[in-house]
Amino acid sequence: MATGCAAPQFTYVSDSGANAFFKVPFGWHRISDVSLAAQFKTPGSVLGQAAGTWDIAFDADNAPAAVHLFSPNAAQPFAFAFVTPLSASASNAMSYNGLRDVLLPVTSTARTQAAQSSFPLTHFKLLRDTVITPGQGVHGVWDTYDYTYPGGITDTFDQVALTNSNNTQLYVLMVHCKAACYSHNHDQLDTIMSSFTVRSP
Repeated sequence: MATGCAAPQFTYVSDSGANAFFKVPFGWHRISDVSLAAQFKTPGSVLGQAAGTWDIAFDADNAPAAVHLFSPNAAQPFAFAFVTPLSASASNAMSYNGLRDVLLPVTSTARTQAAQSSFPLTHFKLLRDTVITPGQGVHGVWDTYDYTYPGGITDTFDQVALTNSNNTQLYVLMVHCKAACYSHNHDQLDTIMSSFTVRSP
């Protein structure tokens, strides 16, 4: 009887130095570090300040591209994770709302400020907002929301943002794609987001 020959279901991704782990479907393609770093330098990119001590991205598209990190044309899921230390001032100011707004404006205050600064995304719709406390003092939020890009394409963003017990380290996992793509892959994306594990040092 033939056994044990099936391809693995997931790629397990970890940064042992930061004690952060998650998994993505095995067929997803890792984006090269050079390509990902170039995206952080893209003028006007909304996530351009997110580069940290560990950055990694995976694209489910058959033609994987780092540009899908920012693009409204992500027809397949794109996953991005980073870990970065928090400065003393950022640590003191860190709150659940700060975690919600770490990549894109989610809270009403942040969205109002962004609108006044000509932030290009519109028609925000909050789909999930959950406080999570996985243990060892690690705490944060899991938010899922829609934004519409100029041109009318709506993307769904799924984001877990965590910090450790003394707010000195920030851990973020975000997956996004077009709203129809997110709806079609909802269960798979929930599995990815639920796998995000941080072990506080």
